[in-house]
Amino acid sequence: MRTVATALLALVLALPAAAAAPDIAFSVRSAKSGAWSDPGTWTPARVPGKGDAVQVRPGHTVVYDASSDDAIRTIHVAGVLRFPRDKSTRLAVGLIKVTPGETCSEDGFVCHAPALPTTPSPDLPISATPALEIGTAADPIPATVTHTIRLTYFDGMDKETLPAIIACGGRWDCHGAPLSRTWVKLGATAAKGATAVTLAEPVTGWRVGDKVIVTASEQSYGHADTFRAKPGKPSYAKTEERVIIKIDGQTVTLDKGLEHAHLGAGDYRAEIANLSRNVVIESADPAGVRGHTLFHSRATGGVSYAEFRHLGKEGVLGKYAIHFHLVRETMRGSGVIGASVWDSHNRWVTVHASDFLLIRDNVGYQSVGHGFFLEDGTEQFNVIDRNLAVQAYHGKRLKDQALPFDSNDGAGFWWANGRNSVTRNVAVENDRYGYKFELRGKSRGFDPVARLRQPDGSMKEVDVRTLPFTRFDSNEAHCDGLYAVNLGDESDKTPSV
Repeated sequence: MRTVATALLALVLALPAAAAAPDIAFSVRSAKSGAWSDPGTWTPARVPGKGDAVQVRPGHTVVYDASSDDAIRTIHVAGVLRFPRDKSTRLAVGLIKVTPGETCSEDGFVCHAPALPTTPSPDLPISATPALEIGTAADPIPATVTHTIRLTYFDGMDKETLPAIIACGGRWDCHGAPLSRTWVKLGATAAKGATAVTLAEPVTGWRVGDKVIVTASEQSYGHADTFRAKPGKPSYAKTEERVIIKIDGQTVTLDKGLEHAHLGAGDYRAEIANLSRNVVIESADPAGVRGHTLFHSRATGGVSYAEFRHLGKEGVLGKYAIHFHLVRETMRGSGVIGASVWDSHNRWVTVHASDFLLIRDNVGYQSVGHGFFLEDGTEQFNVIDRNLAVQAYHGKRLKDQALPFDSNDGAGFWWANGRNSVTRNVAVENDRYGYKFELRGKSRGFDPVARLRQPDGSMKEVDVRTLPFTRFDSNEAHCDGLYAVNLGDESDKTPSV
């Protein structure tokens, strides 16, 4: 029988052959460390422009100090590409690939990171780990500065893997200005027509002009199988989008009145969540070819208080808004904190074959398929804490997905290994479930046995279904199905893709 481990290995081995791409012919390469806007930083001596393929070479640090809608086709970061803390920027780009070496392919998924050099090249010092640095966890981008990266598709690119940001054997740090809380409960009921809401607790970091959602507090009926709006069919969702025009203590004034009442007392209190951040990763054409982001093998770094909008490739395996892919332990203790992920066509945060991550205080709003998603049942020791999941829509099974029984039917939180902590989360208006734990055996020849790290550090083959839950506590769901647990040998009758 095929085990979890062998299924994952087969999938990984298949990827390079399916997505091989030639090395990029760079039109502009860094000649030294310096500012992006300085011609002397580059060879040839000109500022990179529309359609260029750019390389930041090992040993060089380039500070991106521009604001332009002229899209760069690709940027290979083999040195350091840093965004300033004292100047706002805008970058349109087809691919940013953070990976060591002097060569790089135009592929937004396959990771062929070479080992870091042990001896210097004739004209360059030994490089440190390549890095895309938009603030750091210790020194985030101040609230007065904004950075926007617009992932832009170019004709001739592979629509399945691009546009993208991918860290492959490199570091990607993406850290905006912190908020004390990204979402809170209402402190008083907001009546239909109200233009102001009362928060249950004070917040800092929220600003006039921020986009917020006020979640539903009563069940919608008659919405058939999805809350997702479709052409000619309005959404039945009662979560509402607004813009802040005034903040006075715990009172937030909105740009227009609410169309529904939102409870601020009792068991089904609504939430207000802030979607705006000063560091933004977005698709340039949400109605066209969308982008995705990826921490791949041997990646490091992390995300905090950044906004990921209009990302995710619908129906395509592995192309998610934020994706940790085969990272395993190289990002131990890092993860995603305080992010906003909204209007995703393929999940909010996916953790795949990766361990020891912290996913905390994030807002997920509108996703096709499961929202906060641990993918193949080998993920362990991750902490999923105090996140808000609103409107994960029914999707479909993805071709070659790791677990064949997962119907991807719209759960706010989905996982398949009990050795993860799931606490203090809230799920609202998700199509199928707020929370779904699912791991089956003997389904289409699938056998849930994997070689997993044990708490003492050793490795052991275990049936993942036998692992106890680390923690599932203080989670809440309202205005959707509460939870489902599928754990056993029952066969799945739904046809596979």
